[in-house]
Amino acid sequence: MMKKKKIVVGLSGGVDSSVAAKLLIDQGYEVLGVFMKNWDENGPECTASEDAAMAEKVAKHLHIPFHTANFTKEYWNDVFEYFLSENKAGRTPNPDILCNKYIKFGAFLTEAKKLGVDFIATGHYAKKVWNEKTNLYELHIPTDKEKDQTYFLHAISQEQLAQAIFPLQDLQKAEVRKIAKKEGFVTADKKDSTGICFIGERNYYDFLQKYLKKTPGDFIDADSEKVVGTHSGLSFYTIGQRKNLQIGGIRGFEEKPWFIIAKNFKDNQIIVSQDESKLDGIELTAHKLTWISGNAPSEKFECTARIRYRSRDVACYVSTKNDIAHVKFHSPVRAISPGQSVVFYDGDVCLGGGEIR
Repeated sequence: MMKKKKIVVGLSGGVDSSVAAKLLIDQGYEVLGVFMKNWDENGPECTASEDAAMAEKVAKHLHIPFHTANFTKEYWNDVFEYFLSENKAGRTPNPDILCNKYIKFGAFLTEAKKLGVDFIATGHYAKKVWNEKTNLYELHIPTDKEKDQTYFLHAISQEQLAQAIFPLQDLQKAEVRKIAKKEGFVTADKKDSTGICFIGERNYYDFLQKYLKKTPGDFIDADSEKVVGTHSGLSFYTIGQRKNLQIGGIRGFEEKPWFIIAKNFKDNQIIVSQDESKLDGIELTAHKLTWISGNAPSEKFECTARIRYRSRDVACYVSTKNDIAHVKFHSPVRAISPGQSVVFYDGDVCLGGGEIR
């Protein structure tokens, strides 16, 4: 009798990872469930304790072993400190990308190996495909394109991808919910989580104030160069932002929304405008490049790219040199934000990406 292959599933306490575990059991794997504790704080904004309890209930329901792995130290060192330093520098980082690279497919993978398993699995919506021509794994957009999470996974390595399984890769979200309800999971009707745990549902600005000092300065109108308000510090705002600027009632200006279009680091100023078209950009430079295959397709190539999770794919021309990519888009993209990631695609294949400078 063939021995079952062992696999560790990252049970997050959500419906996706619950169904991922169920599917793997049905496929004949010996499944272990692990909940990753990445943040110490609890409260209405961060539901880690509630999530852990739900994950354990799912494991009991499926009759599989359950463990909790504490990665709070790794998360602080590899994700949160970088998040703070980038915000302090006035940029807008994406900690979910670092969390996947260093925690879910880093520390978690290391922990899984200690348990003597063959693979790790998550509830991500992404597809892993073996390319026989290159003898490499590729990261593909999943069947459910609305739930596609390849943007957040673009920084994982070939080695990490090789040891990962995405059981939901060919399912629509509605099908996942249906399976969960049929199975009677406690997570079946649980709302999808949004944002990062340490911020959760709370205000991003309020959260940052706990860790970063305010350095007030002026909001400057892009055209007239007039002072139109006071900001709390470059760290607390992002390019394209229109909410919570508290600009209004300025003589000579219409009562229309204002948008952040640039930051003047030298004079601690934030440039704003009521003309939203000023957010349109045609090119960017990115560094800290990572490629799923291990290498860029070539020094110069054409592809499509996204500059944030929910943004559309835009055709572009990319030239790379010394770990720097210069990207020129075929049509304007909105609100290019330093610190965010640009992610490259060749059709359904996620090639990799880099951090916008």
